[in-house]
Amino acid sequence: MEHSKSEIINVIIPVYKPDEAFYKLIEKLLGQTVPPAHIFLLQTIEEKGEPLLEMKEDIISVHPVLKQEFDHGATRDYGAKLAKASVEEKQADERDYLLFMTQDAMPEDERLFEQLLVPFEDEKTGISYARQLPREGADIPERLAREHNYPAQNRIKTAADVETMGIQTYFCSDVCAMYRRDIYEELGGFVHPTIFNEDMIMAAHEIGAGYQVAYCAAARVIHSHAYTCMQQFHRNFDLGVSQRQYREIFDTVSSEKEGAGFAKKALLQLLKGGHPIKAFYFALQCGFKLFGYQLGKRYDRLPKSLVLKCTMSPGYVLFHQK
Repeated sequence: MEHSKSEIINVIIPVYKPDEAFYKLIEKLLGQTVPPAHIFLLQTIEEKGEPLLEMKEDIISVHPVLKQEFDHGATRDYGAKLAKASVEEKQADERDYLLFMTQDAMPEDERLFEQLLVPFEDEKTGISYARQLPREGADIPERLAREHNYPAQNRIKTAADVETMGIQTYFCSDVCAMYRRDIYEELGGFVHPTIFNEDMIMAAHEIGAGYQVAYCAAARVIHSHAYTCMQQFHRNFDLGVSQRQYREIFDTVSSEKEGAGFAKKALLQLLKGGHPIKAFYFALQCGFKLFGYQLGKRYDRLPKSLVLKCTMSPGYVLFHQK
């Protein structure tokens, strides 16, 4: 695939209390073989008037988002609207893309953008998302999770896969995902309010509309986390909340079956590999994840005080669930 000025890539990154790795990320993005047209940093701030990041590059702009108003769908959609305004005068033969990333995802090489563009040679592709590799020093369960969700083989997912792949058909991650802006806008952009899962919801909408989602294994970012049991509980509570809020999508496929399949496979690998303590801790984490997920799916039956203790986004709950 030959790349030219006809491809406009606008990068959108929510940012909160960036560390030194964030500046390394910016350096990596600016050094891509297909350079970004603009990088929009959506900086979460505690209160109005708080100082923003100062970036030297002209193609980088910083836009404040109040912490209490942060919303996984609405904040990213705000970035998409900023990107649209930046290309209002594009040429007729130019196609523009929205690349959503998180501040803790690091491109493995300078060909990330180039590789993500390849699946768009097919006009039916609406989203292309990257492979996530475990960070250096990642523990075995962390690595197994990345191998399960981000294998070495490419995959094109369409509505025909729902019967066999279930919830994995809609799997997509805005840790690093590129969207064709015209299709994104055609389908209304990210739903909001949403506490989690804006990427999978959008993937479901695109697949439902006859488009396809491409998993691009050659586009690679370093991204993984060693979550504690309680962090797993909070994350999966919010996952359950999002699936309850958008049950018209998620009630048609099973998440529990997919999660149980991976848990069983990973547990057996840990035991066969001679890691009984890691296997025990992994099983404990799975219990916390399942409990959090099941509570989240019933959040609307719980008192708000309990929801605030369970969620990892209490500001979202207070702002959107008044």
